[in-house]
Amino acid sequence: MSVDEDETRQRLKAAVHYAVGRMCQRMSEDHRRDFSRQVVAAIAETTFRQCDIFAKDLEAFARHAKRSTVSSEDVKLVARRSTALSIYIQNKSEELNQEQRDLKKKNTGKRRSRDTEEESRE
Repeated sequence: MSVDEDETRQRLKAAVHYAVGRMCQRMSEDHRRDFSRQVVAAIAETTFRQCDIFAKDLEAFARHAKRSTVSSEDVKLVARRSTALSIYIQNKSEELNQEQRDLKKKNTGKRRSRDTEEESRE
């Protein structure tokens, strides 16, 4: 691993640790429970390692499908091991697809009205 890659990895780890620490802080305020520094560090390390595994799996799924870009189908495949995560991602995917369809309909409607205006001018 090069120096730049190692530095980037350390910065990502620090960002994950910070985010986990903030989440634990909020949880402790909401539920009146304290998290020790060791627990926060363990959760952050586990989270970072799991994200690394997910990233490698996503790359492998895309490569297997002879694509250079990770798709939503790859994300669904990664999530299949966790029922709750899989359901959440499936629902989010459906929401995004619906939003895209609605946006296309809206844009198609605008184009039709512009075409009609242009025809009436002629």
